[in-house]
Amino acid sequence: MRLLFLGDIVGRPGRNAVIERLPALRERWQLDCVVINGENAAGGFGITEAICDEVLNAGADAVTLGNHSWDQRETLVFIERQQRLLRPVNFPAGTPGRGANLIETATGKRVLVINVMGRLYMDALDDPFAAVDREVEACPLAQVADAIIVDVHAEATSEKEAMGHYLDGRVSLVVGTHTHVPTADHRVLAGGTAYMSDAGMCGDYDTVLGMQKEESIRRFLQKTPGPRMEPGLGEGTLSGIAVETDDRTGLAVRVAAVRLGPHLEESLPRFWE
Repeated sequence: MRLLFLGDIVGRPGRNAVIERLPALRERWQLDCVVINGENAAGGFGITEAICDEVLNAGADAVTLGNHSWDQRETLVFIERQQRLLRPVNFPAGTPGRGANLIETATGKRVLVINVMGRLYMDALDDPFAAVDREVEACPLAQVADAIIVDVHAEATSEKEAMGHYLDGRVSLVVGTHTHVPTADHRVLAGGTAYMSDAGMCGDYDTVLGMQKEESIRRFLQKTPGPRMEPGLGEGTLSGIAVETDDRTGLAVRVAAVRLGPHLEESLPRFWE
């Protein structure tokens, strides 16, 4: 299978980059499944139903969230009917929505997508390792799911790496989100799981983590109240990871970083070109 995961969409630049580029990339690379983190898509804070629909219509098979899941109050309602929008699986019992779902793609493949949030330097949630374990055991790779993608929305690289090694050999891809900076450690682990500490963001990189520079800098210089943070206004860059899996095992055989747009050095999966 051919999988593409794209990092956090930040504001309009990130949305435009996805909506304008993804349809052509999906056809060009003959992608089986695309998953995108959308937790900063609505002005940098959360996601709306209209934006979620735009991203799905552009070619995403699923959209994941994170610590900004409920910044747009409407998400609490529409996430119940939109089964392809996932919030972290380790939110407390009774939280609206779902944290994992077996998605049937347009190519007829079954992909289990799991969204989980870390606990180091983040909100105190249920154990992320136990939560992911339950989902993987209920829908094992190469038996029920043709591929399994785990989005680890976390601050600490150590927690993300630990999750990658913990799931190695049991899932197709473990990829980190949240920090908005793409890491250079994409690889296939010893057991066959693709891994990347952070996919980066889909947004304007001439910013501070997707937000306009001026207010971001001011907050470091002056510890006083100021205006609301706003996303950058420049052209957005797509950032993420491309993975090719073995159809028999569901494990990864090749990976490549994806960076397409201004400000960052371009990186594409040459093995699909």
